[in-house]
Amino acid sequence: MARVRLSVAERREELLRAAIEQIEARGVAAVRIADVASALGVSNALVLYHFSTKEKLVAAAFTYAAEDDLTHLRKLLGRRTSALRRLRAAVRWYAPTGQAKGWRLWIEGWAVALREPALRDVTKGLDQQWKAAIAEVIAEGVAAGEFRCPDPTAAALRLTALLDGLAVQLTSYPGAIPRSRAQEWADEALARELGLPEEK
Repeated sequence: MARVRLSVAERREELLRAAIEQIEARGVAAVRIADVASALGVSNALVLYHFSTKEKLVAAAFTYAAEDDLTHLRKLLGRRTSALRRLRAAVRWYAPTGQAKGWRLWIEGWAVALREPALRDVTKGLDQQWKAAIAEVIAEGVAAGEFRCPDPTAAALRLTALLDGLAVQLTSYPGAIPRSRAQEWADEALARELGLPEEK
């Protein structure tokens, strides 16, 4: 059966989705251009035409996957409600007990970024976007008098560091921490950062 002819943008997106699937199945270190090509029934040369190296393909795939989560985070933080409600919704969604779907990919990306400068730049940039989005809403809440936080940027760093650490535990060692306990810790951390009484 003949393959449907795709535009350059459609082909690129198809390759990125296949790369994400292969990375999730095999891990970044083990995945090969040939795995992505084989999954789609195309030639290695076609994949290389679009990305030129495995490193560029992996960096682009990582960005493509993470942008979905960033788009959802921005929607949560952009709602017309109090800063506190937006932050609670974002933390509960971003926490590894929520519905953010990219944790396995993030963990893979962090590990490879230790040795791959191109992926390090990508992960660092995406990480900075997460923290900046959270810090901005904390600052909005402070300005509106909803809560107190002397350093929204530091608070965002501490919150996301906790959530990242919990994600590593829950993703790498299933059952190490009950999901309900991890959610409690995330809620408690947010309350501490904002100087709020903890919910009982």
